[in-house]
Amino acid sequence: MPKIIGVLGSPLLEGNTALLLHNALEGAKATGCEVELITVISLDFQSCQEVYHCKDHDTCIFHDAMDQIYPKFAKLDSFILATPVMTMGIPGPLKSFIDRFQVFYMAKYFRNQPLVSPDLKERRKGLFITIAGKDIPGVFNGAKQTIRAFFDIIDCQYHDELLISGMDRIKDITTRPDLLNDAYEKGFALGALLTAKVSLQ
Repeated sequence: MPKIIGVLGSPLLEGNTALLLHNALEGAKATGCEVELITVISLDFQSCQEVYHCKDHDTCIFHDAMDQIYPKFAKLDSFILATPVMTMGIPGPLKSFIDRFQVFYMAKYFRNQPLVSPDLKERRKGLFITIAGKDIPGVFNGAKQTIRAFFDIIDCQYHDELLISGMDRIKDITTRPDLLNDAYEKGFALGALLTAKVSLQ
């Protein structure tokens, strides 16, 4: 059974971003995929200190919650990341989480020994869900650049996105069932790609 991991980068475990991610994971589950939710704010880990232990090893010099995260990311079939935009970028805990994937970066770009197998890399796809308070040009640009780089580092194709601005006006995402349905449909589409791929193998 293909596995899709959803990562919540919002500090609010039951906020608007969390609801969108929940619906996307439900959509993926409806296709027969196994899903798992990881909430960054609940993880106990240190930020990257650029010690470069991972330049020569498949692990970080720090042993914390990321020890359980790395194997999951090496084996996942696809990935959904959901976060609000904060200060034209992403929340600090999520950025620290992403920075700890220096382990994957060094394996891929320095040692030419990616932690993701070639056959798995071919089918891994990522969905990015994000919300922003303001309706202003370029509000998602910073977040998208960071997430695209992250997806590349973990060998997961940036496949689709759901970008919702104007949350200062909308306030409560439950008043917009159309947007919640969009999240569900995008999760379903991501899962359908995996289950169709698996069924043909």
